[in-house]
Amino acid sequence: MANSYIKPSRIILKTHSEYSEKWVQKLIAEDPSILGLGDLVLRDQERIHPRAGRLDLLLQDPDTKRRYEVELQLGASDERHIIRTVEYWDMERKRYPQYDHCAVIVAEDITSRFLNVVSLFNGTIPLIAIQMQAFRIDKHVTLIFTTVMDELTRGLVDEDEDAEAAPTDRSFWESKATKSTVALADRILKVVREFDPSLELKYNKFYIGLSKDGRPFNFVTFRPKRNQINFEVKIPETDETDAKIEAAGIETLEYNKRWGLYRLRLTEDDIINNIETLRELISAAYERRTG
Repeated sequence: MANSYIKPSRIILKTHSEYSEKWVQKLIAEDPSILGLGDLVLRDQERIHPRAGRLDLLLQDPDTKRRYEVELQLGASDERHIIRTVEYWDMERKRYPQYDHCAVIVAEDITSRFLNVVSLFNGTIPLIAIQMQAFRIDKHVTLIFTTVMDELTRGLVDEDEDAEAAPTDRSFWESKATKSTVALADRILKVVREFDPSLELKYNKFYIGLSKDGRPFNFVTFRPKRNQINFEVKIPETDETDAKIEAAGIETLEYNKRWGLYRLRLTEDDIINNIETLRELISAAYERRTG
């Protein structure tokens, strides 16, 4: 029957005679997307580190310079697993500093104690914890990977009052870029104010952000150049949004995965001809910021 239901039965890989860590490693190596971290590719497997053992999997995002150091563990997570994962991450980032690195822990049981310990690192060490569950369905076995702790997304720099966000003024940007490209930020601000009339431009040394009642309120940011303005919108990357931007004919820079930003290169004509598309992107970013 088309609507028949088969109840899956949980399999504990740690104690199973047929399925091993090598079996799981092979499945991920053949199709890294099953981890749920995107369309990654296998860079290396069982990567040897002198005096530290072997890194289970080294994955890479083909579109960015980001690598994932992945450690597998059957059964419950433990302290040795944390140390080993962080150690491999540290070795790789020191050996290949040209890449952005992220440590990934995969275990059958991510315990609350484990999460408490790992959370102490998150924010200083980019770290993702994934719980892996195996189920038998009829004659087949499937694996389900669930991210139980994602990498901590840091706030935009001016929200942390970082040195990069040192305040400046409009004249600084008009001399750094041009008056006409800085004025493009004013055009987009009019659309932004449709969602909150109290928002103002906030001039920082490396970008122009937004403020509300004198405090940073960034969901879009601006970086004026000599001939255009780079407009950044803080929304998740999706195929639907990609298609919308492409259909509008807007030039894009590489999506910033670290900060979760679409980066658009806009001229005055781009803003005039694609105001509705920009309004939709701004609306999505505003809802995400206030929701």
